[in-house]
Amino acid sequence: MIGVVATLKVKEGSEALFEAGFKDLAAKVKANEPGNLVYQLTKSRTEAGTYKVLELYADEDALKHHGQTEYFKAAGASVFAGALAGRPEIEYLDAVE
Repeated sequence: MIGVVATLKVKEGSEALFEAGFKDLAAKVKANEPGNLVYQLTKSRTEAGTYKVLELYADEDALKHHGQTEYFKAAGASVFAGALAGRPEIEYLDAVE
């Protein structure tokens, strides 16, 4: 399994737009990506405008597939481009079994 933690900084006043866009994206991920085991948006309790996406994939192919989907690319170009206050910070993790 492969874990991903994506840290996203959202512009002040864009939180509702971002959350709605992510909710739509997450529904598409859950409906179309059987190799995605977890795709959960979380919001920091201590840092305003900071969100973390917790992701878990069955394998490398599932992770690659996620990044190549049209709905993921579209969300990045439409909703997230206007709401984010910078580039996402992505951390990749390997499961310990």
